[in-house]
Amino acid sequence: MTDNEHETGRPERRRPARVIGTPLSDTPFSDTPFSGTPFSETVASGIPDAGDVDRGVPAVPGVVPQDERKARRAERIAALCFTLAFAALVAFLVAYVRFQVGGLSATGASHVALGGTLTLALLALAAGIVIWVRQIMPKYELVQQRHPMASPEDVRAEVAATFVRGTGESGIVKRRLLRRTLLLAAAPLGLAPLVLLRDLDSSGVPAAQLHRRLGHTVWGEKTKDGRPLRLVVEGTGQPIRAADFNSPGGILSVVPQGYEHDLNVLAKATVILVKFRPEELRAGTKPNWTHDGIVAYSKICTHVGCPAALYEQTTHHILCPCHQSTFDAADGARVVFGPAARPLPQLPIGVDEQGYLIALGDFPAPVGPSYWERGDAEARARENGGHS
Repeated sequence: MTDNEHETGRPERRRPARVIGTPLSDTPFSDTPFSGTPFSETVASGIPDAGDVDRGVPAVPGVVPQDERKARRAERIAALCFTLAFAALVAFLVAYVRFQVGGLSATGASHVALGGTLTLALLALAAGIVIWVRQIMPKYELVQQRHPMASPEDVRAEVAATFVRGTGESGIVKRRLLRRTLLLAAAPLGLAPLVLLRDLDSSGVPAAQLHRRLGHTVWGEKTKDGRPLRLVVEGTGQPIRAADFNSPGGILSVVPQGYEHDLNVLAKATVILVKFRPEELRAGTKPNWTHDGIVAYSKICTHVGCPAALYEQTTHHILCPCHQSTFDAADGARVVFGPAARPLPQLPIGVDEQGYLIALGDFPAPVGPSYWERGDAEARARENGGHS
């Protein structure tokens, strides 16, 4: 006799441990433990493989496990693919920082680096997942009961008779002229997509000159007699004398003379004039580009290109109504609020011999939203002494 009967009796029945998150097993527990892989490890590893079945682990009906040797080799290949995807994504981030755009060649190199590394990462990730599913996970045999898909003979005969009758009534077989002219009319439809794609760029400008077209406006051009372009009131085309625009806090929307009705030009060249007292202008505004407290800024918002023409006289703020980007007109139109990332470019202005406001040159940086080839145009302008 002992103090504890369980020490001399039959072994205690132990319930196999279950990993959290896995379903309960329907396999009944036996008094006789089996040798081999513990049940908890089998549950943790998912579906039993071929080696587990040989060691006594019950097989799952309809599931054919992969050969363990081949599965381990596939596991290494899939892991290599995932590692390659990680390295490619790191290279993508490095390329984004390393290849700065600013010209056509730099932009091309950036496109190749970003596109190549991202493509390699996605392909490697996809290949690893496919190898995982096809060569590591078990094969499943599924049976889906289906009813016959074929329609009854009487229904099929009725449909065929209706088709033949409709063909005869349409005359497409009998009337050859109609059939041939219909095919003739439908043939050019295949060329329509080519015309539509070609129309996406109607500028006719070679790719090498596209950056210049985007980065410059007509304000840098001259009239036929070689004079600078005058600033005229938008809508009326009336030239503006500096002496007539003399009320502090006034704002006026102007366009280049001779282009009042050219919408393609006005999309980039429309300007707003703001009149200040000399003591109100701050360091961000270029004083030699103003005249008697009159400052000219691009009207095209640097966020997405909306017209920024709302003006708050007390704060000297220019507001874009689309997304509330706010610019300080007294301080070089710098951004004080909103999603815009750059100030409105300032246009250098002066007066001619008759006292009319004229443009002394083009904007120092491209107007409107960013584009790939733009780069840091403001930095280049500063290096060139304020000129584009």
